[in-house]
Amino acid sequence: ILILSTNLFVAAQAQKADSASYYQQKGLEEKQARRYREAENNFAKAFQLAPSNSDLLIEWGIALVEQRRYREGREKFAQAEKAGNKNPVVIDNLATLSFNLRMWQDAINYAQKKQQAKIGTGSYFIIAKSYYELENYGEALKNCELAFKEEPGRAEVPYIAGRCFIEMSNYKRAAGCYEQAIERDSSNATWMYEAGLTFFAIPDNKKAIHWMERAGAKGYKRSNDYIENLGNAYINTGNYGKGIDLLKEVLERKPADQELLYGIGDAHYRAAK
Repeated sequence: ILILSTNLFVAAQAQKADSASYYQQKGLEEKQARRYREAENNFAKAFQLAPSNSDLLIEWGIALVEQRRYREGREKFAQAEKAGNKNPVVIDNLATLSFNLRMWQDAINYAQKKQQAKIGTGSYFIIAKSYYELENYGEALKNCELAFKEEPGRAEVPYIAGRCFIEMSNYKRAAGCYEQAIERDSSNATWMYEAGLTFFAIPDNKKAIHWMERAGAKGYKRSNDYIENLGNAYINTGNYGKGIDLLKEVLERKPADQELLYGIGDAHYRAAK
């Protein structure tokens, strides 16, 4: 009886292993064909039959990420890491997914693990942006410097540095970072407008006008704030006519706005009218 029971157990385990391999292979084929939902289902069945196979969790996680189910995908990679899987794909995905899901401290931790294991690039940027979001601007700037050396063409790096300097009211340093960012991404109208506001705060009104006008030319929305800030910059350079016209344009949308009325009156006064 004991021998028979043992044989039955071994046979059952072998059958389970065969079934797990079948579903795993089927899942890989579906994944290759970009049928990620079917791949996910097959990986789930395979893992149910072979729960000690953490490689299945990786494939399952990839299938979920391809379906933009990032939080679920991250859970699978976290399970694989907990199971001791050393595949670089695990740490790489955990760093990226934690970052994309705004889990800033986890993103920092996994990006540092990426660095320790020498997996790919981009870790310094993840750490810099995460520290910025956590309002630790000193650490963010430190990692921006390292990220800039690692990826000098990445526009977001000087942009994040610029945002850090703004938070610390260092507008001159921030303005330089913005210009570096725009040099690398000359299509970003929002960054141009922010650069204009930064130069306005220095104050350097000529540069402020340059970047605000470029933002408008690139399609930045002519909101009330945009027009008013541009108008004030023109007034500060002595171009009162242009500035007053812009403030009056906003006044049409915000009639009887006291600050606008005062600003227009003050501009006329400064123009000796």
